[in-house]
Amino acid sequence: MNDFLEKEECFNLLKKYGSPLYVYDEDTIRKRCKELVNLLPNKKLIVDYSFKANNNIELLKIIKSEGVHVDAMSPFELAFEKKVGYKSNEIMYVCNNISSSEMKEIIKENVLISVDSISQLETYGSLNPGGDIIVRFNPGVGSGHHEKVITGGKKTKFGVQREFIEDVKKIIEKYKLNLVGINQHIGSLFLNYNDFLEGVKNILEIAHEFNGLKIIDLGGGFGVPYHNEERLNLKKLSIELDKMISNFLESYDNKDVTFYIEPGRYIVAEAGIIIGSVTSIKENYNTNYLGCDIGFNTLMRPILYDSYHEIKVLQKEENDLKETYTVVGNICESGDILGSDRLLSKSCVDDAIIVYNAGAYGYSMASNYNLRCRPAEVLITSDHKDILIRKRDTLEGMLSNFIGE
Repeated sequence: MNDFLEKEECFNLLKKYGSPLYVYDEDTIRKRCKELVNLLPNKKLIVDYSFKANNNIELLKIIKSEGVHVDAMSPFELAFEKKVGYKSNEIMYVCNNISSSEMKEIIKENVLISVDSISQLETYGSLNPGGDIIVRFNPGVGSGHHEKVITGGKKTKFGVQREFIEDVKKIIEKYKLNLVGINQHIGSLFLNYNDFLEGVKNILEIAHEFNGLKIIDLGGGFGVPYHNEERLNLKKLSIELDKMISNFLESYDNKDVTFYIEPGRYIVAEAGIIIGSVTSIKENYNTNYLGCDIGFNTLMRPILYDSYHEIKVLQKEENDLKETYTVVGNICESGDILGSDRLLSKSCVDDAIIVYNAGAYGYSMASNYNLRCRPAEVLITSDHKDILIRKRDTLEGMLSNFIGE
């Protein structure tokens, strides 16, 4: 657990900015960026941050300052990235089943597009003959913390099956496209890197089917420990990955290939926490419930993926007592559960709680379900100042999109 705030600081932030509240640590973000930028010191490597993990502009500015590139998956993501100052050649558009009108829009922005189907490659070719393109392949390997986030293998919608390589070549020839690169993504949140290396092995085999590639994107999915697991060993991963790439380059026609990785979670997850308020304590049929104001509109991961997040109670009046609670939010759904059967400090109404590792796929998945406001976001800077980086939703803001008298 990344305790970058003291207890009193948490209570002060709730008083200042309201509850619940997303809080991020600048130093953690910078540390994670540096670790990945230096992953392959002897190879040409570009770290391509997956902006969907956390789409706060102020955090993206920090990430950009560390020399990390970015990917986009929608026109608005692209617009945010350009707003921060990313140039077209620092952005990759990783698309999935987009419309031809959206594809036209991205082509006009002169951003490199990665397509992940024969159909989308055909669409791109008809819209931009002679253009540069990346094709995403599915190397047959998948891995992830939940079946819904596995993006490789035989039961996923992503990528082109390697058996269809000849079809890819035909479309490239038909539209005189310039295949500048290929990519893959096996899934999200691996802590044992063997599956990732297996995917890399397969994508490097596919690379030999195409001459002159400038980019080989190895994908993302770098995990963080949510539940006291052993950390991803980047040092060992670096050694094994460097060996595989060196062996590949010995026999490949272009020795000047640039390799990409696409981390999202790894950079921001541990940098973010949610601070909330305890609103009720009750017992129902031998279960103790700790009710709080962090509903699944604020953090969707537990209800969506059965995800585990560490939780801590911050007592206003300290004691050493413990209690087992099922921690629940304020949304009128039975699935609104942050954590079941957690042994926590004995809590009272108006205590605070912290939910850890909430920096990735937290706010970016938040909603106004039950017409609840999305929280404010605050950054703790390297000199330990707190700065508001996104305002809390307001009633006026939610009403503003409705048309009527």
